[in-house]
Amino acid sequence: MARPTKWRKIEHIPTVPYFIPSEKDFPESEKNILKLEELEAIRLKDLLGMEQEECAASMEVSRPTFQRILISAREKVADSLINGKTILIEGGNFTRNICPVKCAECGKEWKETYENLDAIKSGDYVCPDCGSQQVFCDQSCKDKPCRKSCCRRYLSMD
Repeated sequence: MARPTKWRKIEHIPTVPYFIPSEKDFPESEKNILKLEELEAIRLKDLLGMEQEECAASMEVSRPTFQRILISAREKVADSLINGKTILIEGGNFTRNICPVKCAECGKEWKETYENLDAIKSGDYVCPDCGSQQVFCDQSCKDKPCRKSCCRRYLSMD
């Protein structure tokens, strides 16, 4: 059985979710879908000029995983620029932040995306080991945002 894909932490959601070549030159252009984590990899490495190790740490992935994400992103951007394809930025396996959570019953600790924190705080979330609903944010934040705003509202691209 394959291991589940790890969430990629991103800090930037673009305000413009697509780029379209001139309709005069490319009346019916094909499109490439650039995932949000791929855009984040390009932003960190190519725009901010960070080292790969720093980029990987920022996205909370391994350096080889970061390299694969970056290669995929650059291939899509190059294909779009060379062949006049539209770039649509959407989707992916990302989160805006990752928070430590803990089960009060069995003591299991794991990291969870902040998109699930509302379910955790309302008691609608269960421990993956024992099934208990006694799961809480391990930062003792109660109703306040903990760490770097882990309780921020999720921003969707819809």
